[in-house]
Amino acid sequence: MADDPISIFDAWLREAEAGEPNDPNAMALATADANGRPSVRMVLLKGHDDRGFVFYTNRESRKAGELAENAHAALLFHWKSLRRQVRVEGPVSHVTDAESDAYFASRSRASQLGAWASEQSRPLDDRATFEDRYAQADTRFAGADVPRPPHWGGYRVTPEVIELWEDRPGRLHHRRLFTRTDTGWTEGLLYP
Repeated sequence: MADDPISIFDAWLREAEAGEPNDPNAMALATADANGRPSVRMVLLKGHDDRGFVFYTNRESRKAGELAENAHAALLFHWKSLRRQVRVEGPVSHVTDAESDAYFASRSRASQLGAWASEQSRPLDDRATFEDRYAQADTRFAGADVPRPPHWGGYRVTPEVIELWEDRPGRLHHRRLFTRTDTGWTEGLLYP
């Protein structure tokens, strides 16, 4: 029964990109702090391959702090219109500076400036403060490329477990559980 779950994910993601109305690459990212207190938020998948699933963020954000304390995470892709979901669990590491630089360079200028202006996850006294910080970044980099801030970069979740879930009539859903071993993937089924 064993297949490559990354190949199946690729096919499902292509179907989602063709049919989902908004952000087919959206995924819930669950982290926990050193005391095991969980936190979850939506982020965007910006790359994946056999090494794992990549997202980018401010490395001084709450999620980054939790990942520094507990370098494991869970991801959930839910494609409601396709009636499918994918769960991923595994350790998290930084992507290389070269990968972070390349992705940052591909972002819109507004997003690049926003990365400089935002103290992500920290309290904000007034929206005007953020807008002023954005204007200052725009002035600072006027007429030039916007470099990647030193506090901004990517993370890779290396999958140890991948569950592929498909909706079936009568709640008789189909759940395939893949577990990474030293020699590849093993597959089993889960009751719905």
